[in-house]
Amino acid sequence: MAASELGQFGSGVGQVTGDSAAGTPVLRVRQAALAFSERVLWDGLSLDVLPGEFITVLGANGSGKSSLLKAILGMQQLTSGDIQLCGHPVRKGDRRIGYIPQQRLIPRGTPMRGRDLVSFGVDGHRWGVRIAGRAAARARIAAAIESVGASSFADKPVGLLSGGEQQRLRTAQALVSDPVLLLCDEPLSSLDLHYQQSVANLVSRRCREHGTSVLFVTHDINPVLSCTDRVLYLAAGRHLLGTPNDILRSDVLSQLYQTPVEVARVGDRVVVVGAPEHHEPHHLEVRQ
Repeated sequence: MAASELGQFGSGVGQVTGDSAAGTPVLRVRQAALAFSERVLWDGLSLDVLPGEFITVLGANGSGKSSLLKAILGMQQLTSGDIQLCGHPVRKGDRRIGYIPQQRLIPRGTPMRGRDLVSFGVDGHRWGVRIAGRAAARARIAAAIESVGASSFADKPVGLLSGGEQQRLRTAQALVSDPVLLLCDEPLSSLDLHYQQSVANLVSRRCREHGTSVLFVTHDINPVLSCTDRVLYLAAGRHLLGTPNDILRSDVLSQLYQTPVEVARVGDRVVVVGAPEHHEPHHLEVRQ
């Protein structure tokens, strides 16, 4: 397929493929735009995320990946357009959405166990009324901890745990409310390769076994390439949506960035090189 067959790039989405399967979308984004003053991160973004679909969101720093997740969480107001979860406008604090943030080490000496961190997903400040003392809540917390393989260190001070162990607990926190949609904001950053693959496998298993829809923001698609159904690529104020094979191509990304970009496959890894290394909206860095 020639790059010209991808349709219009511009500020609107180039829809390489249609919806991956029939069904009622968990998340529906329609003609969404986000701009700060004259800086447009994305415009005309339309996206249906189906139950059990794994969508990887790629793009440079400043391209609006995390801002998209914040808009879905109801924490960032769109410039225009609409976002709905299960047929209703998104709202802040919706427990049907799980969120895994970027990995940031919790300081040593923090007076909190790993189990307490997970409990915030049930009865923490974001959800209001505390129900941690209830047997059902305790059982849910224990089940979430077990599901991510964190039972052996859940009762240790969280500040003494490794970055990978802390991120497992954050994953459990995101899953404890049994979400229909899981938002992952670069959860693999600062982790070594072993823990990157471990966290990626946890999210993939949740998607596959429970039918949870996933939006996974990352700079490096390789740890989640095998489980990615579609890629949403944000760059230079433009965006593309399609399968990894449709999007991660030299001709497609060269047209998206309007400059020569090379995509190489080394074994089972994808490497993208040659994109501009500036951080202005029309010249954004790719790191993969």
